[in-house]
Amino acid sequence: MRILKIMGWVLLSAIIICIAVVGYSYYNYFGKFSEDTTTYPNYIGYIDQEKALQNDTYTLCEGNIYKIHHGAPKDAYQGGKNTFDAYVMEQYKNENYTDSGYINFRFLVTCEGNPGWFEILEIDLDYEKTKHNPKLVSQLLEITSKSSNWAVYKIGDTPQNYYHYVSYRIEHGEITEILP
Repeated sequence: MRILKIMGWVLLSAIIICIAVVGYSYYNYFGKFSEDTTTYPNYIGYIDQEKALQNDTYTLCEGNIYKIHHGAPKDAYQGGKNTFDAYVMEQYKNENYTDSGYINFRFLVTCEGNPGWFEILEIDLDYEKTKHNPKLVSQLLEITSKSSNWAVYKIGDTPQNYYHYVSYRIEHGEITEILP
């Protein structure tokens, strides 16, 4: 009786392994969506380093750029997110701006904690592309690009380059929210 149980478990294990191998093979050869590299030639979080603002200030360190899917909200801010928010609110001066919408900065931070390679996306409160007051955008870029705001991100003991973004919600020229 014991031999039958062992043979049953061995047979069941073999069947499960076969199903897993067939399923994996099917997924890799037939089930995956093909990549459209002509429409989307780059990875998520890609910033064209030739077209980006402040692309000649610092040099990226050897190796990969980390956190490209979601930025580094827990690791990025020197002193924490609350310190960054307080610094922004202290430095920002509304010079009679009437703009409302979002100003989004996507950028890279070197392994030394220096930000650069900024890409700016401007939208209104209805999420339509727009242009905000250039002085407002310039002021926020200057505040965001201070290297004292950004921490060194490490994997183990090795500092790494990373991707990050900051979105400012502006209502009638005032910052009402800083994301993430």
